[in-house]
Amino acid sequence: MPKAEPEVLVLEGREVAITNPDKPYFTRDAKLSKLDIVQYFLSVADGAIAGIRDRPIVLKRFVNGAEDQPFYQKRAPEKRPSWLRTATLSFPSGRTAEEVVVDDAAGLAWIVNLGCIELHPHAVRAGDLDHPDELRIDLDPGPGVEWADVRRVAMEAKVLLEELGLRGWPKTSGSRGLHINARIEQRWTFAEVRRAALAFSREIERRAPTLATSKWWKEERHGVFLDYNQNAKDRTTCSAYSIRPLPDARVSAPLIWEEVPDCDPAEFTVFSVPKRFAEIGDPHATMDESRGSLEALLDLAARDEASGLGDAPWPPHFRKMEGEAPRVAPSRAKRAARTGSERKAPRSKMPLIVVANSQNKEAALAGLERWKARHAEAAKRLAIDDVLVDAMRGQYTTWTRIRVNLRNVPEDIRPNQETPDPDDDPTREWREKWRGAK
Repeated sequence: MPKAEPEVLVLEGREVAITNPDKPYFTRDAKLSKLDIVQYFLSVADGAIAGIRDRPIVLKRFVNGAEDQPFYQKRAPEKRPSWLRTATLSFPSGRTAEEVVVDDAAGLAWIVNLGCIELHPHAVRAGDLDHPDELRIDLDPGPGVEWADVRRVAMEAKVLLEELGLRGWPKTSGSRGLHINARIEQRWTFAEVRRAALAFSREIERRAPTLATSKWWKEERHGVFLDYNQNAKDRTTCSAYSIRPLPDARVSAPLIWEEVPDCDPAEFTVFSVPKRFAEIGDPHATMDESRGSLEALLDLAARDEASGLGDAPWPPHFRKMEGEAPRVAPSRAKRAARTGSERKAPRSKMPLIVVANSQNKEAALAGLERWKARHAEAAKRLAIDDVLVDAMRGQYTTWTRIRVNLRNVPEDIRPNQETPDPDDDPTREWREKWRGAK
């Protein structure tokens, strides 16, 4: 069957060709073509552009639709419109990349045509790539955590931000979590903003210890994780009005605080958000007018450090940082630290097994259910946070690994490590070659 002719849109005097406009992007609960996706973004363009304007963007491309695996593209495509701006970023690895900067509806339509249904801007402006203008608070619930708990943690975050002289702007993540962004003055480096975010996460954990955690290692977490590392350089999160690759075409929707205690993320989809936008506009339209200071939050960080709280783990691709604890998961730590000549007892190893690896998250979760059915006696003893669903990121693709912590299962009925089901680890071939080369 021949491909449909491109649909040429004229946006503010600029032509943008939408190739394969009839290509299916959602086929399950929602039925949407690529052109439908472009038209959705144009219907909320003022809001979507506000979240990415003047910011370098990592292109997360779903070239085969939302139901296939995406890949990340940092560098701007060589073939691009002459009117599309770029900015050159440097990364912790020492490499640089010329990334796309979108300022208008034409640029927005152009990147959506590439398959970018999620918009991933950096927390900096193109004019100053070393000083973020945004503190990002990412509330990430663990497996089995109730949505009500995410909302409770969000309201705790609102109170703390106000105490610190900052204004938070909440939005649904479009998946299971909430994002809260706060505009800040461009005075601090990425390292300082991350340090402030870590102090914020730890304070929320102190205020809501049964609901929230700042622990980086998944085997130590419970409840809602405040991911302070989203503020490290080179990290991006999906911005407002992004579409998430869920069957109902759910959207990352900006909210006002009064909506948070009762909101339901399932209400915000490609079908409902344009109507909401037409009726109430963008709830975050004035965000740039409320820039605040990090001084109070950095004072809190200093108090934490004075009390003995050192740095927390950084993302794995960063070099080891001064003051950072050993970057090794507790379950893999072989020995406890020495105190003088006295040797502490070795830390016990967590009984973790891998039950599924897949480039399709739903397939991995189905494999978990099959494992639970095979090992029903063990499965019923698992706590909510004993199931670790890891979003793994390779060089170009993402995949899902599911592990189970058997700490609550008596040793005599603990299942052994089996071949994961499914067992589709896209990094295995590379790792085996690397080991062979060593």
